[in-house]
Amino acid sequence: MMKLLTRLVVVLMFSGTFQASAEALKFDNSWVEQGFLRLWTNDYGLKGRQLQVSSDGTVSMLYRSVPKSAWGSKMASWGWSVAQSVKATDLTRKGGDDRNLAIYFVFMDAKDADRLSGASIRKVLKNASTKALVYVWGGDYPRGKILFSPYGPNQLKTVASRKAGKGAFNESVDLAADYQRAFGATPGVLVGVGVSADSDDTDGMISATIKDLKVF
Repeated sequence: MMKLLTRLVVVLMFSGTFQASAEALKFDNSWVEQGFLRLWTNDYGLKGRQLQVSSDGTVSMLYRSVPKSAWGSKMASWGWSVAQSVKATDLTRKGGDDRNLAIYFVFMDAKDADRLSGASIRKVLKNASTKALVYVWGGDYPRGKILFSPYGPNQLKTVASRKAGKGAFNESVDLAADYQRAFGATPGVLVGVGVSADSDDTDGMISATIKDLKVF
């Protein structure tokens, strides 16, 4: 009976019954671009519900802090599409891990969250308790596979979401369950979300869109 009730709660949350408590993270000037290589940046179109991403042999990230009202979020949903794709790469290889899109959900201990509220992604990632789940459209892995990130194997974990290629999908993810699988622990508070596209290693091109990003 308990298992049935648990499944019902999850279904209701994803079906929209609990959408009143969802926090929509609009694509507006709350997002700040962070380049990884000097002057090598993607093009982003911030359009409220939708983010347009173009990457031409470039790489960078957009990042925003999450409102304190959403720090307790344990689930997320969004839609994404790719019209032009890089080829499949080894996502565990530093300097050879191009991907169409990656969405970062950044967690840390509550005491650190208060201290670093509104801090940049660089400062957040230097914090000892910070950990991030990175949902990636790229590579050629079974859906849901957890991969070590070459940029911080104890701090960042990749969740293979979609294989490299074109298409359009809606996603609903259980952040708490994936965090447990990735790090073997319960997540702290959700303090930030990042979006990146990466085509510099293969000198490829990406044309993609993310829309209706929500946490709850």
